[in-house]
Amino acid sequence: MTTERVEDKVRETLRAVALDQVRAPGDLAHQVVRRRSRRRFSQAAGAVVAVAAIAAGAMLGLGDGGVAERGRPVQSAAAPEGWKPWQSGVAGASERGCLADGSALYCSGSDDDVAKIDANTGKRLWTVKVNREGDGIDHPFGVRDGVVYAYRNHTAKNLPDGDYAGGTDLMAVDAGTGKRLWTVKMPQDDRTDQAAMLIDGAVWANTPSLRTMSALDPLTGQEKWHYTWAKGIVCERTVLSGVPYLLCTPDTEEVHDTDVFRLDPATGKVHKVTTLPGRQQPLGTSEGRMVLIGAEDTSGDNFRLTTLTSSGKRTSLPGQVKGHMAELALVGDRLISVSWKGQASAYSLSTGRTLWTGPVGVTMPDKNAMTSLASPVGSTRQGIVYFLGATGDMSGLDLRTGKQLWSGRVDTGKPKPGVNDAPQLLRYEDVLIARNGSRIFSLLPRIGA
Repeated sequence: MTTERVEDKVRETLRAVALDQVRAPGDLAHQVVRRRSRRRFSQAAGAVVAVAAIAAGAMLGLGDGGVAERGRPVQSAAAPEGWKPWQSGVAGASERGCLADGSALYCSGSDDDVAKIDANTGKRLWTVKVNREGDGIDHPFGVRDGVVYAYRNHTAKNLPDGDYAGGTDLMAVDAGTGKRLWTVKMPQDDRTDQAAMLIDGAVWANTPSLRTMSALDPLTGQEKWHYTWAKGIVCERTVLSGVPYLLCTPDTEEVHDTDVFRLDPATGKVHKVTTLPGRQQPLGTSEGRMVLIGAEDTSGDNFRLTTLTSSGKRTSLPGQVKGHMAELALVGDRLISVSWKGQASAYSLSTGRTLWTGPVGVTMPDKNAMTSLASPVGSTRQGIVYFLGATGDMSGLDLRTGKQLWSGRVDTGKPKPGVNDAPQLLRYEDVLIARNGSRIFSLLPRIGA
């Protein structure tokens, strides 16, 4: 297992982070995250980065791109045409997670690398079976122009001892038929959020070498251009408004400043945008800005939130979020956090102020039990942020005030002993899709009902 994969596993299970003065429980991250340049930083910041997404679905700026106007009443949910409540418990199709795209879900499980599910009815439309094992924590990461992008195990011969020589392929699948269009071999088993992402006119992927990002033709998988950074440098990757960026710093134990580079999505031409103090990692994007968390020293105590525009305009945000965080997500211009004590807070990315704090409204798991909440999902049109607990509790809070407006529950079953996959909450217009393991529920929250 690669270092990046180990980091992702840690981030998925720990889910413990703050923006300052925080340690991962039991120093577990310090024991397993061995990459020297990011060891201390990843202990506290890695789980935040993992919430991004994880998916395309975790760090969200949704709806009209802004927070609900102050004083505007919360909007009721409206069902999409043709939708009815449904639930599914088909084993092997969704345990690794799902991606919502319009009226379709694209899920991954132990049997299927990709399963397309009708978001109106829950009916499975087609599947792409796994190649060898299907026990990863990845799921499809993008859909565009009728093509789904996901991962599958690379075809490899058995080793002399009978074990399987694994590897990862980037895969493109026709969204209408489920036919595989192309695969490209990745240099390692890294299926984290930064391994591959969509940019304008291409798929930007960590291939063919560890220090290279290549722009691949979305229909053929052929390389259009690539960029390789120097040895002794480590580069984080992010995309802002379809344009790829690298955040690069020396691969050393000491904390150095971070150089930010913009790459032309058509040609790969590199332009240095700015240099930021400390080591930076991307959290996601919000209203045309990158949201970054930066380590200011090697203590693991001092972190700062920064927003950065495409022109290089930098804003360092004041204020602090203290305590171990169970979950974080971006909704419009707000950072939504949930503490292990069950307190949700909204932090403004424009002013750096905490706008409200109140009960999250779901049962919190024990932070040492290797279970977690789903990443919060917000609707700026409705002015609500939704939460899903590991035991099926659901809650909707007013984005303006933090007041609980709705509660619900789905039967996710009893958590299994040991490490469990995190539950997942997605949106199909105003419909909520709650997933835990192989169980998927599609429901419309009735505000005020």
